[in-house]
Amino acid sequence: MPNLAESGARISCKVKIFGVSAQTFLLQLSDLAFEEFNGFPGKNSFTAAPKLTQRIAAQLVKPFMFDYASGHVADIRASAEIPDTIVNIVRGILGFFQVTVKTTQKYYELEETGIHGKCQSSYATEENVETKDMTITQVVDLNNCKEKAAIYRGMATAVLDKVAKQKGESVISTVRYVYTVKPTAEGGLITKAQGLEQQHFSPFNVKGGNFKMQATKEMVLLGVSDTAEALTFGPLESKGSLVYKFVEAEAYVPILMQNLENPLPKAIELVKKLAEANKYDIDSATTEDAIKVYQLLRVIDYEGLEAMWTQFKGNEEYRRWFLDMVVEVSDARILKFFESRFDAGDVTVAETVETFVLAMNHLRPIPELVEMAKMFLTMPFSKSNVYVWHTVVLSYGSLVYKHCNYYTPCPVSAVQPLLDLATESLRTGNETNIVLAMKALGNAGHPGSIKTIMRFLPGVSATPVDLPPPVLSAAVQSMRLIAARDPHSVQDITMTLFLQKDLPPEIRMLAFVILFDTKPSMALVTTVTAHLQEEKDLHVASFAYSFLKSFARSSTPDNVFLSSACNVAVKILAPKFGRLSFYYSKALRMDWFNDDFLIGTAAEMLMLRSATNTFPTEFMVKGKFFFIGRILQLLELGISAEGIKELFSTGIPGFTGDLGYSDFQAIFSVLQNWEILPNDKPILSAYTRASGQEWFYGDIKKEFIQDIIAAVSPSAGKESPLWGMIENLQRGVSWHRTKAFLTFEVRYFQATTLGLPLEISKYYQSINGITVNAKATINPPPAERIGELLGSEILLETDGFIGVSKDFWVFYGINTELFQCATEFKSKSPNGIPWNLSAKINLREKKFELDIPVCKKEVSLFSINSNVYAVSRNTEEPALAKMTPIIPNVKDSNDEVIKVDPTVVRPESDQFLTPNFWHPITKLCTESNIYGTGLCVESELKREYYHEEYPLYYFLGYTYMALKVTPVQAIKAVDKIHFEVNAGPSTHPDSGRQLLETLRKLSKEAIQRVSLSSDSSSSARGSNHSNQDSRMQGLNSTPQAVFNIKAFAISGNQKPDGYEASIYYTPEANTKSAQLIMSQVGEDTNWKMCVDTIVHAHAEAKAHVRWGAECQSYEMSMRGETTQLPGSKPTLNAKVHWTKIPDTMAKIGKRIESYVPGIAFLLGFSQQHERNSGQEVSATVVATSADSIDVKINFPEYTVYRQAVPFPLPPPSFQELQQDFRNSTIDSFGRA
Repeated sequence: MPNLAESGARISCKVKIFGVSAQTFLLQLSDLAFEEFNGFPGKNSFTAAPKLTQRIAAQLVKPFMFDYASGHVADIRASAEIPDTIVNIVRGILGFFQVTVKTTQKYYELEETGIHGKCQSSYATEENVETKDMTITQVVDLNNCKEKAAIYRGMATAVLDKVAKQKGESVISTVRYVYTVKPTAEGGLITKAQGLEQQHFSPFNVKGGNFKMQATKEMVLLGVSDTAEALTFGPLESKGSLVYKFVEAEAYVPILMQNLENPLPKAIELVKKLAEANKYDIDSATTEDAIKVYQLLRVIDYEGLEAMWTQFKGNEEYRRWFLDMVVEVSDARILKFFESRFDAGDVTVAETVETFVLAMNHLRPIPELVEMAKMFLTMPFSKSNVYVWHTVVLSYGSLVYKHCNYYTPCPVSAVQPLLDLATESLRTGNETNIVLAMKALGNAGHPGSIKTIMRFLPGVSATPVDLPPPVLSAAVQSMRLIAARDPHSVQDITMTLFLQKDLPPEIRMLAFVILFDTKPSMALVTTVTAHLQEEKDLHVASFAYSFLKSFARSSTPDNVFLSSACNVAVKILAPKFGRLSFYYSKALRMDWFNDDFLIGTAAEMLMLRSATNTFPTEFMVKGKFFFIGRILQLLELGISAEGIKELFSTGIPGFTGDLGYSDFQAIFSVLQNWEILPNDKPILSAYTRASGQEWFYGDIKKEFIQDIIAAVSPSAGKESPLWGMIENLQRGVSWHRTKAFLTFEVRYFQATTLGLPLEISKYYQSINGITVNAKATINPPPAERIGELLGSEILLETDGFIGVSKDFWVFYGINTELFQCATEFKSKSPNGIPWNLSAKINLREKKFELDIPVCKKEVSLFSINSNVYAVSRNTEEPALAKMTPIIPNVKDSNDEVIKVDPTVVRPESDQFLTPNFWHPITKLCTESNIYGTGLCVESELKREYYHEEYPLYYFLGYTYMALKVTPVQAIKAVDKIHFEVNAGPSTHPDSGRQLLETLRKLSKEAIQRVSLSSDSSSSARGSNHSNQDSRMQGLNSTPQAVFNIKAFAISGNQKPDGYEASIYYTPEANTKSAQLIMSQVGEDTNWKMCVDTIVHAHAEAKAHVRWGAECQSYEMSMRGETTQLPGSKPTLNAKVHWTKIPDTMAKIGKRIESYVPGIAFLLGFSQQHERNSGQEVSATVVATSADSIDVKINFPEYTVYRQAVPFPLPPPSFQELQQDFRNSTIDSFGRA
């Protein structure tokens, strides 16, 4: 792209090649120069880097020996001290001589080995008739390599999406060499050679705009000499072939460069600096130092890590920071470090659970480290606590999964300890350890564990199996990751389980889910469909049908073939199962994918229940993120209520199914019988997974609930843990916690023709923090029982901070331990909420008060700041790193500042100073001069907008957005803002009573004017008049204030300003009525808002709103009603009518109305242009069937409508539903 900053590097030198023997040659370099470029082409030029030149030259002037025969380079040798980075540069030079010449063919293709690996090459030859010189053009197809010199790190748990790769790539590379060969008596002499490699990269699809890396090299023959020279060189060792050799790059973080000499004191100093700087809140200016610490820790030896632990373990702050960060050491040192901690037992359970799981998930999954990690499975400390034991076993399973991603076939020895645990647990009948072993095998996803897993599954095991549902559930889910590695075996097992009608329905449903994780063929889906047509269990049928229906609508690439098969299945099954309601087991999936960005998301919800249970026995939600050919499995949560279902097995007395207050009361009554549950079985179980790996699960047992109830019971005394917490709170407590977390580090390396590594990396880190200072004053303080607090007044004073600062980088360019030149996206997002308040609680009087100091300085709640830079760094002068914003700093005036209420301030000139430069600055504020506080949204962008059709260019340039709380000029000096909520009996001023009476009178008049639409039947009108009569009788009853709410600005001894609201409730036989009166408090103000709401017998709801001076300036009303007359279908009518509204509200409404047609079209609605009531919006929803509705919405200018909108509806009665639950093998499917 023109006008954008670039970075680059240039190396020039002279090369001499000496013949040692017929096939052995010596290469020597001289006159080397290294130059850097950082700036704008045409304005800036390459500049020399003398210190780095000297360092590189000191290595390159040493002799390099290589074998050469038939145009192919082999066995490069150099002195032992020469690092691989220097040898790779020599490989880039020798790559010129890797050429196959065929004089008898004009065009030919070969598979040959070069610096990029073993790739396909195409040759074209052309002879100059006059000079007889031959021009040879070689093109290397880097997309067709058997052994490509490229590696991926940090994405082991991401699933490869081959179909998405076919839609587009994020990286495309081309390589071309052009040789001029002069014929000689010996064969041919290369007189000139040129190489050009171009790579196009985008975080999205390269078709939508991309960054470009261009590597060029040129070699010109200066002369040939037959004079033999005396060659002297020391011992040389083999450095390998011409194929690029990747350097161990863990310590060479691409987004920074620092001096790594003597790293221990530097790391200690930085850890202390981070701990002190973030002791109260998060200092976003220091968070990038965390990356420096990670880099330093990776070059500190094991003894140094132990020395840091010894120094930090006695300081709570330093200790926590060190443990959070040392997990990023990803080799044997971290295993030795945790071995020492486990042996010494000097880490707590919480510290172990937090850090060990991260250390194992960030560990390099090479065979040596996998073997070494087995020791934790046998250490006594691992089994000293149930949560530590779970963490160790599950983490080892995750390590095996990553190991198998890089080593195929994956050796069974890696997963053998988990197989042994499962086998031994089955032999001893230890169900707890069986579940743990199954979950660990699920994490490992090793195909070799299939035979062991089968031993736990009925119908597929060689011996009879009698295990409880929770164990069977864990065994079925243990195949979730094997499904992608050995789909045929998993299909056989899960299909067998699904067809066993005597298994619990939940287990059959889980088997169904795992079956579809294998991406079954059309034939297998057809087989499943045929069996479902004969299915008698409504829950299994409902679940399978909804699952297939969700996948039939899928748009993500991984389901492109499966969705077609599911679509056919749904059409076959719809007549039979399409009417089942949400009271049955269901599976829901929503997804989205964009081909331009090559990104997408998916979310799934599984709700499993059986015929004997009203409520789900298992509930799972999970999300996925699709990104440039990879599927990232995000967070997954699951809850199992297997233990609690016994309470509901006989039904719920008094449950009607409308989920009203009485229903919740009925459920609560059943739950009160929880003490009859067995002691040895969990009441609830839960698990969580991240990146597809389960890292935590736990059970809630009866004993735990008993302890909680005993601790918080009003009769609990000083033996309760809560008592100690109350005493500490009275003395004053201070609690602080920070968490440094490198969320992901994803790196891709690829060789270039220059012998320099091109790297594409993404780093995302966060520093989380919370600080709480609190002190309570209790009057009178409790003496013997916690229940005494109910009669006390509690004053709580607290201040603190909660927040997180996030840093994100994308690096694209050359990264070595010597220098970096690249394009770098850098983003920082500090978010935080500080607080300082006092609260007063009086439970006896049902009164709550809150005092907040007025805002004195600007506070940023959320902000994001990002830019794209051309960066140049070198190890000899790290402090002189150059970062040039990719878009130049051009002064212009395209600013816009907006203040709500409702002044708009625009710049004097809207002219761009550069034709393609866009620089909007926006500030949107809403301010309260009563409370002296404002809320502002600020934004600033810098863009080159002429490529706006490409997604990549939306992000190129400077971006700033922020949400801030700001002080503003108040009407009078404000000391504090006071909130008060009073739910007790209170007296109200005469003005409030008069206003309420006026509201009641106006409401009587409004009710007399209300009538149903002209097309309503006379019986419906009669019903409505009956409701009106009941309502008018209710208006004569006495209202009670349920809540009184105040929000005042307090100014010394002056009268407060602000707002006061009262909520009234009028008790009536069949009608629920409430009124809200809100008044502005202060001098010379009569603004009020009056809201009257009515809900009648679950069939009609109304709201009447007036506001302005004495509630008389503006008015609108809302109404909704349901009707079902004999012979008609259930109908919901809703209407919003306004008499007079403010101009601002009218403009917003007009703007919304203009957007509706487009949104409605996307949602499948049709539009009809017709003039409707100008001050009204109405909607009608008709339940045309058990699984669909008709929708019609009338706007003033047009009407939108859609028929047969899918929407499963509940059955007519809950009694019918209960009958369905108790008859899971009925033959009639007509009931909905």
